[in-house]
Amino acid sequence: MSDTDWQDGLPDPARAYLEGRRLDEVECIISDLPGIARGKAVPASKFARQKHFHLPDSIFFQTITGDWGEAADEREGFIERDMILRPDMATATAAPWTGDWTLQVIHDAYDRKDRPIPYAPRNVLRRVLQLYHDQGWQPVVAPEMEFYLVARNLDPAKDIMPMMGRSGRPAAARQAYSMTAVDEFGPVIDDIYDFAEAQGFEIDGITQEGGAGQLEINLQHGDPLKLADEVFYFKRLIREAALRHDCFATFMAKPIADEPGSAMHIHHSVLDVETGLNAFSGPQGGETDAFFHFIGGLQTYMPAAIAVMAPYVNSYRRYVKDQAAPINLEWGRDNRTTGIRIPLSSPDGRRVENRLAGMDCNPYLGIAASLACGYLGMTEEIRPQKQFRGDAYEGEGDIPRVLGQALDVFDGAEALHKVLGPEFARVYSIVKRTEYEEFLQVISPWEREHLLLNV
Repeated sequence: MSDTDWQDGLPDPARAYLEGRRLDEVECIISDLPGIARGKAVPASKFARQKHFHLPDSIFFQTITGDWGEAADEREGFIERDMILRPDMATATAAPWTGDWTLQVIHDAYDRKDRPIPYAPRNVLRRVLQLYHDQGWQPVVAPEMEFYLVARNLDPAKDIMPMMGRSGRPAAARQAYSMTAVDEFGPVIDDIYDFAEAQGFEIDGITQEGGAGQLEINLQHGDPLKLADEVFYFKRLIREAALRHDCFATFMAKPIADEPGSAMHIHHSVLDVETGLNAFSGPQGGETDAFFHFIGGLQTYMPAAIAVMAPYVNSYRRYVKDQAAPINLEWGRDNRTTGIRIPLSSPDGRRVENRLAGMDCNPYLGIAASLACGYLGMTEEIRPQKQFRGDAYEGEGDIPRVLGQALDVFDGAEALHKVLGPEFARVYSIVKRTEYEEFLQVISPWEREHLLLNV
């Protein structure tokens, strides 16, 4: 086979991107636990000859700071055993911000016995999807991505500030759904659209959210693994578009004090594989037991899954009353104050929206954890609490408020571990606790200001 024959089987958008051009490089990538793309770039000619490449399993033991949790197999110790990474060519897509003609390809991780690495995020999601398929179900999701465009921040000690818009004024807050506000970021948004088109991604819409410089991108509903891949790609795409215009894109859950946080709302429905129909709707269009059981599963298991959907200390700053983020597990119809919302829809489009997941979560793990809760509800036939009516912010919060507490709840959730994978749960807990201990050693400006001379 020649160096270019393999390109004939690329997805259509990738082939269109390369039409009449010579491919220079292929970025072989995989998501680590935080969702950072790890891997290596190789010349296109070398990629054509290689069936796999290797990376050490220690990439999954790293904290967000680059330190390591002691999560290696205790019998072998921290020997950084090589994994076998194989390309999923269906994920091949352009990297249109590079200076040459480059493709990105997501890889899957296996051990030397050809078993999926259980704590690789893409494998965790695949495991959950297989459990659905074993029941004759096909889950469908639609993620919503919220993020901020902010001024370049080169000093971590300084507050994050909104970016300057085309008008030369800083982005304004409380301008939700304003088209004028969207126009302020026009050049960045134009590049986001151009990059997305080059990569073959369909954007359902871009809106201004309530925060200063906060935008939301909605994606079309579809296969959870494909959508998780797209969110993984989109985070990099959006960052690159922002850098072209002298600003940063941030997916922190709460980057600016007194502004709303950024969520990754996840819409779920489940199809019956045999009939292809929405399992949440009956023959006459009514709500089925499966619909209510899915909600019941979210209410029952979400407290344990929060450690995955809100993975950092900053994540819990988002759960503040009246700051556009839920603080509880109530469910309601067309009610954005509840953690679980049932949007307006036809029977065919009936779905359940999880509003608790933060945009800072790993998309594979956030979607896997949310689906895992719904799966347990459906298989255990859990009935939800009574539908909530009114303003759910008036109630008390019933989710963990800090990462340490969330990890305690996660560690005790054996049923959730069985769905996500016990080995994943073990590694994830160790890595996140290591990260939490790192944070607890940092003295904040608040402590120095209020405690230094007053206590």
